[in-house]
Amino acid sequence: MTTPPTALRTGRRSLPDRLLGGVERIGNKLPDPFMLFLFLFLAVAVVSTAMAWANVVVTVPGATEETVIKGFFTAEGLSWFTTTLGANYLGFPPLATVLPILLAVGVAEKSGLLSALIRKAFGSAPRWALPYAVGFVGVTGSIMSDAAFVVIPPLAALVFKAAGRHPVAGLLGGFAAAGAGYSTSMLVTSLDALFSGITTAVTENLPNPGAAVNPLSNYFFNFVSSFVLILLAGFIIDKILEPRLARQGVPTEESAGDAVGIDRQPETGTAPAPALSSVLTGVERRGVRWAVLAGVVVAGAILVGALLPDSPWRNEDGGFLPKSPLLSSIVFIVFVLFTVPGLVYGKITGTIASGKDIPLVMGASLKDMSGFLVLAFILGQFIALFNWSGIGNWIAVAGASGLESIGLTGYPAILGFILLASVLNLFIISGSAMWTLMASVFVPMFALIGFEPAFIQGAFRVGDSATQILTPLNPYMIVLLTMLRKYEPQAGLGTVIARMLPFTVLFWLAWVAVLTVFFVFDLPLGPGNGIYIDR
Repeated sequence: MTTPPTALRTGRRSLPDRLLGGVERIGNKLPDPFMLFLFLFLAVAVVSTAMAWANVVVTVPGATEETVIKGFFTAEGLSWFTTTLGANYLGFPPLATVLPILLAVGVAEKSGLLSALIRKAFGSAPRWALPYAVGFVGVTGSIMSDAAFVVIPPLAALVFKAAGRHPVAGLLGGFAAAGAGYSTSMLVTSLDALFSGITTAVTENLPNPGAAVNPLSNYFFNFVSSFVLILLAGFIIDKILEPRLARQGVPTEESAGDAVGIDRQPETGTAPAPALSSVLTGVERRGVRWAVLAGVVVAGAILVGALLPDSPWRNEDGGFLPKSPLLSSIVFIVFVLFTVPGLVYGKITGTIASGKDIPLVMGASLKDMSGFLVLAFILGQFIALFNWSGIGNWIAVAGASGLESIGLTGYPAILGFILLASVLNLFIISGSAMWTLMASVFVPMFALIGFEPAFIQGAFRVGDSATQILTPLNPYMIVLLTMLRKYEPQAGLGTVIARMLPFTVLFWLAWVAVLTVFFVFDLPLGPGNGIYIDR
């Protein structure tokens, strides 16, 4: 067993532990996301009322009329709220895109297809390529939502140990890749639908909101970012993390004794999953083959249907950009590309025995997201009030004028925005809550100085992920610490943050570099979505 760290033996706390403790204390003073946005809703209600009484108006560049600020605590405001409460919730744009995709991903996940694909990727990788396989599975693992934090690290440790490599390198590397790269993927996920829905909601009142934002609006940027981060994750695991673990003498075998207890438990539903074998059974391999074939057939049928000369999915000009029924059908396309292979895999492996099992697995996926459905209620009310009152326009115009007055209107302003998102990410773990908060202010602000909302959304992705593997407010970090203590009983949060830091720093720099390339060369971030708003 390794010698306990000096800080733990003597009671002294190292600098990383003190810094981490400060982050935890500050973060714990914040209310949970639901209460946070309830307080923000009330704050906007009070401020909008005061501004309405002061007869504040704002002129949005490009608009033909002035925007009059409307107050919540007025006859008009109270009437608006009481008659639109349900519409504010059900009209929250992410619900229309996230929920269908969640149903489809639920079929693929609950049937076992996603887990089997991950295990296949690990099990078929040669020893030298294992770090890069972990990077690939981790970075693309956001398709499994939060389950990636629980499933990927122990599987990575398992295959590393089977290959004669350090299991802790697989464990930590899998967590780092899944967490630090969470906001990007080579595949379209429910997160793309969630972000695009929020972005669309906050641009409704802009006179020139730029190109429409949909789940594919950041796809080109996501694909390139994923490729870079996968390679970088593999490099860090192979050249930095694993050699350092060897130099530190970290055991490769689990400790026979009980791990040291921790004083904080993960949230409900975040307990480590049972260990899974990295080797697929015969029926699982057959299920994967048929599921992949079904996916290829479905994708081919969609492609043929879209390419037909008189295809109903073309626009009036016979093309697909910048808008077309095909781009408006992204939710449907993602739905069938997950549902059909998931059903085929489930039928072959027996995890979906009959038609009555389909609504059960779909319902289970929605149950897993019940917290988001509750949070969406207050998020919808907040955005609706922000838009209805006009205070969002006032903040955007004032902020844009402020940036212009100090000369900070170009790419440095974007870098400042990313840095702010990275800092806030230490305290607000919910990506939907943080994007709702930041998008309400910064998307209109940057739109007024010429930046596409899809570009600002892409910049947010950089700051949204890299630092979440450093904060103890991430409940899955506590799950990781529990797993790590099987090998290092005396490991603490300082141990985890020290080993996560190289991933955070290098991921942040590389991801910013990718965004910079897109910016400098004015490359499209997705189909029909560029950097600048056409004026």
